[in-house]
Amino acid sequence: MTSWEQLLERARPQASPLRDEMEQYARDFHVPIMDVEGIETLKTLLRLQKPKRLLEIGSAIGYSALQIAEALPDVHITTIERDDERYERACAFIERSDANDRITVHHADALEFELSSDERFDALFIDAAKGQYQRFFEKYEPYVQPGGIIYCDNMFMHGELFTPLEDIKRRRRTMIRNLKQFVDWLIAHESYDVSFLNVGDGIAIAQKKDKK
Repeated sequence: MTSWEQLLERARPQASPLRDEMEQYARDFHVPIMDVEGIETLKTLLRLQKPKRLLEIGSAIGYSALQIAEALPDVHITTIERDDERYERACAFIERSDANDRITVHHADALEFELSSDERFDALFIDAAKGQYQRFFEKYEPYVQPGGIIYCDNMFMHGELFTPLEDIKRRRRTMIRNLKQFVDWLIAHESYDVSFLNVGDGIAIAQKKDKK
């Protein structure tokens, strides 16, 4: 562990048995969850924003949702997970937490799932299939309030975002090509103020402009 990682660990809230168990489960079963730098940065951003309602695309085992719920005691989270086993595991972990009454998990493909037309969120967190980020963004950004913020994790894909496509393994090229196109599209989006943070594996932050 580097000195930087040690400092992050020292600054983290005291570990709970449930958090430790989830992190160990993710290691044992190779479930991708946000690293310490990424999740702590996201929690800080959300504490500053103070959203009341947050939508998450890609629950995995519920790690991010629980971390966010514990950091923001007034937030209500709606999260969507497609994978059967991860959905069941997320439900089991969340049920054991004190935040279980503030987190709703839907078992569905987020590209097919339909929210109620009148639902609105202050924040949207996208952490699912990287090659589909633009489709997720386009589908769910109408549900984000003006002034709301959309956060996207894994934007750098371990540096592959900055690697020429011909140097990317063939089986990953379509995903990385889509991610590169999403970045260009997002930066040019007239309805959002966009920035990127070089933390974790890269976080995109897009704030929806107020309508005039």
